[in-house]
Amino acid sequence: MPEPFKLTVSHAPFRHNGSRISIKNYNILAATLLAVIPGLLVYGGAALSVVTLSVSTAMIWELVMNYLTRRPYSIGDGNAALMGMLFAMMLPATTPWWVVVVGTFFTIVIGKQIYGGLGGNPFHPAVLAMAVLMLSWGGYFDFNAALVDYQFDFNPVYPLVLVKSFGSGAVEGFSAIDLLLGRQVGGIGTFCGLGLVIGGVYLMLRGYIRWEISCSFIAGILVTAFLFHHANPEAYAGAGFHLLTGYSLFGAFYLATEDSSSPVNFIPMLIYGALGGFLTVLIRNIGAYVDGVVFAILLINLTNPLIDKIRPKTLRKVINYA
Repeated sequence: MPEPFKLTVSHAPFRHNGSRISIKNYNILAATLLAVIPGLLVYGGAALSVVTLSVSTAMIWELVMNYLTRRPYSIGDGNAALMGMLFAMMLPATTPWWVVVVGTFFTIVIGKQIYGGLGGNPFHPAVLAMAVLMLSWGGYFDFNAALVDYQFDFNPVYPLVLVKSFGSGAVEGFSAIDLLLGRQVGGIGTFCGLGLVIGGVYLMLRGYIRWEISCSFIAGILVTAFLFHHANPEAYAGAGFHLLTGYSLFGAFYLATEDSSSPVNFIPMLIYGALGGFLTVLIRNIGAYVDGVVFAILLINLTNPLIDKIRPKTLRKVINYA
């Protein structure tokens, strides 16, 4: 009896377009400098120490895990340096050195390498580390208290604390332009909204982050904050305030868009981003934490596998060949 016919298919010799993971990571690193440099200028040598320690220890943890797991050394792809930079951008300039080291340990070892390295992490590594530190040593992330010794040319308060404590009436002294230009207290690389926006737009235009996630995240914040403010203007701040304070813009462009923990399909990306923006405002307004971005990102990371399975029905035409 003859053997059944077997179809053997081989891959075509595709041409590589020259794109590399390292190029993407280095471009994102370059974009972060637009927000980090203003932080260094405002907070000085203390901020520079936090940034350099975070980036360097993240790379060291990567090397240690490469050695222990006998995987190829991967710090050349720039991902460890990028994760260290993103983690440092969320920290106050006065963060103790041991908090930075513990944070980068959670970022690289727990958030990334324990899942097999680049591409296997279900959560954003820097966000996971930040959540652990905020839950464990929350006092170090009280920006008003941590930066009390600095001399600013503006009212040195963390605006979200005012809203949480006294309602929207406490933010009348802050204009949208002031907030966008960084006239507020915050993380080393998260308080200058203009730098974050310029860097984010650059990354979207180059295709290094997905505009669908960033834009829907921003839309989720604006719509949810507007509804809260419309329902009770005295208790809840407006949409623009929520967008320009805290980690909002940073989360939209640099946290929610991380490849491994975000969807790859169009409709799921829109849902994913909008859900993140919604949860951010929800946690801020009725939750226990002042800034809800970190926990909102972790929650949408958790739902990512389910959201990415959403497929709208395609329009199709049934052809009868009979």
